[in-house]
Amino acid sequence: MTIYIGNLSYQATEDDLKAVFAEYGAIKRVVLPIDRETGRMRGFAFVEMVVDADEDKAISELDGAEWMGRQLRVNKAKPRESNPREQRGGMRAQ
Repeated sequence: MTIYIGNLSYQATEDDLKAVFAEYGAIKRVVLPIDRETGRMRGFAFVEMVVDADEDKAISELDGAEWMGRQLRVNKAKPRESNPREQRGGMRAQ
């Protein structure tokens, strides 16, 4: 399982997230998506922990918590939906 963290401060770093989630258990990986055009963080992240029970505890305790001036949305990440354009052969408007 992977945890989705939304409404994240644009100043948050991978190390910041590791420090917060390490309180709940061992972390497997942290992903902070970056906007390709601006090079800025997109305001959300994904954290994967080694033990599912640790992820559940982190979700229940951090969802709605205020961190770095923002109220976090923390829940189980949903599988990524495929882009309909990709299913039609990848055609994109130019």
